[in-house]
Amino acid sequence: MKPLSTRQRQVLQATVHHYVDTIEPVGSRTLVQRFGIPVSSATVRSAMGALEQRGLLMQPHTSAGRVPSQLGYRHYVDCLLPEPGSAVQHLERELTGLTLRWAALDDLLAQLARRLTDFTGLMALISKPAQPRSRLEAIRLVSSGDRLLVLLVEDSGRASHLNLRLPQAAEPELKAIERWTDRQLADGPINWDSLPPQLQNTGIVLRNALELNAVAPDQPLVVHGLSRLIAEPEFQISSDVRPLVELIDEQPAAVVRSSETSRVWIGEEHPHRALQSCAVVQAPYRCGTEGVGQVALLGPMRMAYATARAAVQRVARHLELVLS
Repeated sequence: MKPLSTRQRQVLQATVHHYVDTIEPVGSRTLVQRFGIPVSSATVRSAMGALEQRGLLMQPHTSAGRVPSQLGYRHYVDCLLPEPGSAVQHLERELTGLTLRWAALDDLLAQLARRLTDFTGLMALISKPAQPRSRLEAIRLVSSGDRLLVLLVEDSGRASHLNLRLPQAAEPELKAIERWTDRQLADGPINWDSLPPQLQNTGIVLRNALELNAVAPDQPLVVHGLSRLIAEPEFQISSDVRPLVELIDEQPAAVVRSSETSRVWIGEEHPHRALQSCAVVQAPYRCGTEGVGQVALLGPMRMAYATARAAVQRVARHLELVLS
């Protein structure tokens, strides 16, 4: 992307801050008055138009002001994120008082998850440390009635299986899918973007199942703040929020992706479809030979990213100190 001008950066940052605070589209005059931008509203309006053309802002309906788009949030997080406020320093001081004086690690994680939710207003998820999985070596597919048994063989010799619903008219594709995945795994991870069109019917179902399985659904996870999440204005339509609630209820580990570095997933960047209107901010923590755990916050794309990222990083760092 061509770099933004100084004025465009200023306007995008102000638009994000206004929308996070008010949940209202904003016009150029309001930005000038609220943020003290030292130019005319016409100049700001021109910058907003340029940002809209580049897909960083959007207009919810005709004659409305602008709001950030998913791409706008991504540019804001990557290039314009301010330093977190002083409240994060208070959180850090508070964390120093939390140790394994709690009866067990579960109690400490539950306390940290509650504190994260109280501090940010977002839903908190903290996974226990786990060893990374071995590399997938082979996939075998067996149909049985309307079910599809997926046998997964790892290079460590470990085998596991998934039990899926067999897509309609997919049985003739199974042998071809096996041959294709064998060729892919021989060269490294599966490149699903190269999946042949004639194998899409079964391939998409298999891909989704493998991606969910890759987050170690049996890994213990502490979750707090679902009621805070669904109280957000973005999640007031029950039909829209149902897939999200079902995911958190049935497989919350799918929210937290395995990662060795801090990550921010915005909207459709997250592999799970139920999170396409959300953002996930996460940071890893390491516990010696026990492996890597994740600290994450889940909320709408309209969130205070600087505070959320600083909070998960501080909690992750504190866990490393306590567990080392």
